[in-house]
Amino acid sequence: MEEQDALYQRAATEFGASLARLARGYETDSEQQRDLLQDMHFALWRSLATFNGQCSLRTWIYRVAHNVAISTRLRRRARRTQLVGLDELVETADNEDIEQISSEHQLLSQLQMLIRRLKPPDDQVMLLYLEDLDATAISEITGLSPGAVATRIHRAKALLARRFRGESS
Repeated sequence: MEEQDALYQRAATEFGASLARLARGYETDSEQQRDLLQDMHFALWRSLATFNGQCSLRTWIYRVAHNVAISTRLRRRARRTQLVGLDELVETADNEDIEQISSEHQLLSQLQMLIRRLKPPDDQVMLLYLEDLDATAISEITGLSPGAVATRIHRAKALLARRFRGESS
């Protein structure tokens, strides 16, 4: 138990800010962000009892955090909105007027909103990419092949670039 607590303290210190960003990436409401972050920390602490070093601590933390976030998100979103894939986002995102967004904060909000509309694992891949993880690390976390991760990143970046330039497809 002491080893688990020490490992958790190390993880929370080293990756706490990243976990908070992930919570903000998955939830818009500050109360839900706080709840999700707390759930991530609890799941992380609990999971460290079985951490055996087969992957890096960083990979383990992201895998646990994203699994919690996805589970929470799917439970909440299943009741409220229909999630879409990357191909479908092109069609559904046309209703938003990107040209009127002027500040960096608004652009970031728009990016987060577009990512939130993606189905797992597309949203997960993009959030991990924004955390500056490479395709190999993302593949370890998501279970997708590195090639599939790279393809999803490339497609999503192209789509998002078009959306932020105001193009429809």
